[in-house]
Amino acid sequence: MTLTACGPDDSPSASGSSSSASGASQATAGSGAGGTATAGTASGSQGSAGGGSGAGGGSAAGAACRTANLSFSSSGGMAEGEVLINLKNVGSRACSLHGFPGVDLKGRDGTVSAGRSKMAAPTVTLSAGQSTNFTLHYPPNNSGGSGVTFTSVVVTPPNETHSHTMSLGINVPADSNSAPTITVDPVGAGK
Repeated sequence: MTLTACGPDDSPSASGSSSSASGASQATAGSGAGGTATAGTASGSQGSAGGGSGAGGGSAAGAACRTANLSFSSSGGMAEGEVLINLKNVGSRACSLHGFPGVDLKGRDGTVSAGRSKMAAPTVTLSAGQSTNFTLHYPPNNSGGSGVTFTSVVVTPPNETHSHTMSLGINVPADSNSAPTITVDPVGAGK
């Protein structure tokens, strides 16, 4: 499965490859493995579906940052229930990011696609070696129960068709009545 994130208009560009991901899907524990327990719902009515330009290679100034030219890491956010996903331009030229990333949290109980916050998306230009980030928001599990644990995150930069998977431990409440929501801010919104 290939995930795609689009810019502000959410329209797929003319690309040789097509893929989709749902930004407003209901997470079902054990999805793809026959499970049926609901883990929560991702908020947002707009999905992170669409196509990117898909062109590989080096980035020119003003060109969109490609997954192959970015390194990914995570760090603690400003509050409980927040994680910063850091993106660093490891290419030799400047590139830009504009829009929301595609984010899927994966664990043994299934996958949850993060919805989008209501923040406006800035355009961020990264010179070689520069970094930016986006915030992943989730409801922390303070219920005292075991909750639902995600062990990795699949990130697709805006306007890109290639994803990067990284380890990330997040535990959210399992109570389906509270319908935990997981959302992302646009890249560079916190800077």
